[in-house]
Parts: sequence; C-alpha cells; structure tokens
Amino acid sequence: MNVSIEIAVEALGWAGMPAAQAAIRSAVEAAVADAGPEEVEVGVVLADDERVRALNRTWLGEDKPTNVLSFPAPDRPGSGSRFLGDVVFALETIQREAEAENKPLDQHLSHLAVHGVLHLLGFDHERDEDAEAMQNRERRILAQLGIPDPYTPVAQRRTEPA
Repeated sequence: MNVSIEIAVEALGWAGMPAAQAAIRSAVEAAVADAGPEEVEVGVVLADDERVRALNRTWLGEDKPTNVLSFPAPDRPGSGSRFLGDVVFALETIQREAEAENKPLDQHLSHLAVHGVLHLLGFDHERDEDAEAMQNRERRILAQLGIPDPYTPVAQRRTEPA
C-alpha cells in the first residue's frame, strides 16, 4: 500500500499542532489500508470554521460550519496512483466537539479523518443500513489504531482493560 498525503495548513491555529497532523496521517493511512486501492493520493486541508462554512454553503447549501467535508475526485481510468480527493477539517468546530464530548482531540481528529476518507472511497450514511455499515467500518479501523468506539458515550466507555 502506498498512500501519499498532502497537507495544506490554511488556518494558523493548526500550525502549532504537529500531533494533530500525525493523527490525521495515521488515520488516513489506516482507512485506505482497510478500504482503498493500493496506490492513492489524498489531500488534507486544515482550515477554520469560516472557510469550511463557505465551502459547506457553496457545495452543500448549508450555511454553517461542520467538522469535516469530503470532496471526492472523479474516477479517472489509468495506471498509477489514484487521487481520491480532499478532506477539509474545521479547527474550531472540531475543538468544540472534542471538548463537549470529553474526547482527546487527536482521537476525535482520527475519527473524522477515517470518516472523511471513507466518503472519498464512496461510503455514505444517507440510509440507516449504510450508516450502520459505515460506522462499523469506522469502529474497526479506529480499534486498529487503539482508539475507542467514537459512537459510545464517554460515560459508558470502559477505562480498564476487559
């Protein structure tokens, strides 16, 4: 497996967060290893709420920021590396969510990176059965990274080994 990840830092708040970038890289690699083709390229944009709000309004008609947006690239036949698309992260929204859900920021970022890459690979959660399948795949990938189930409320998570 060969995953090329290009990270563009657009918002200053991300600049001092090398651990966040490392978590995103690991999660992207794990998601591609689980569900993707052998040789791929993924673009990651570390943005702020303002930028993500503008993208969300333009492309999805939602005039609000969201935690992560995925922009799949069109399929192009041929050999060599395949560009999957871009995943755009909104710093302030992600920080608020992690704090509100009492989750470590790197774990929340990892979950969102896996979620975003799965969208690039064609997974969605529009129908209940698709949402369940996507969440189960996310849980499996995150477990491989040592990250607890992000869909389990923090109060119900085990802190001791089973």
